[in-house]
Amino acid sequence: MGERIVMVDSDTGLGLTEGQLDARSAAASVRLRRRGVRAGDPVLVCLPVGPDLLVATDAVIAAGGVVWAVPPGLDTSALRRRILASRARVMISDLPQAMEAADGSRVRMVVSVADLGEGGDARSREGGCR
Repeated sequence: MGERIVMVDSDTGLGLTEGQLDARSAAASVRLRRRGVRAGDPVLVCLPVGPDLLVATDAVIAAGGVVWAVPPGLDTSALRRRILASRARVMISDLPQAMEAADGSRVRMVVSVADLGEGGDARSREGGCR
């Protein structure tokens, strides 16, 4: 019998197994800690529902951070209000409107889900967001 599937991506139909989730989350949590996420730090997570959201959420928790989930469908001003309220310095998102909404906030690093995998490199706000 195969490994248990914990989530299926509705867009691709690909399943995420328990082992894949554990491995991806562990690697991502190490990268978040290396980028300065510490116990109690708020970390914004603005991703659509899917495997990446699950991995990012698990990684933030494993790194000791507090997940501030932000719905990706919000308009820029509503998104900006949530970002400002969080007082977070790190945001995980691949969405251009989330990065635009972070202007003028405390967010200094926007990390894409791909950046949390092996070999990824987050961009600081001063160095240009992705």
